Amino acid sequence: MKHALNPSASHAAAWKARAFAALRGNSSLSVRLARYNEAMQRARALESVGGVK
Repeated sequence: MKHALNPSASHAAAWKARAFAALRGNSSLSVRLARYNEAMQRARALESVGGVK
């Protein structure tokens, strides 16, 4: 039996990837940290909605 992919899981993973990419960006530390925090906030929200661990 095939399991349906959880769209929240893939979206959360994408936001986590964006968060870590933000840390490696070519901006000031405060900008990188702000971008990281925003992306991780979205990832955590998607994980809580979709039941992703």
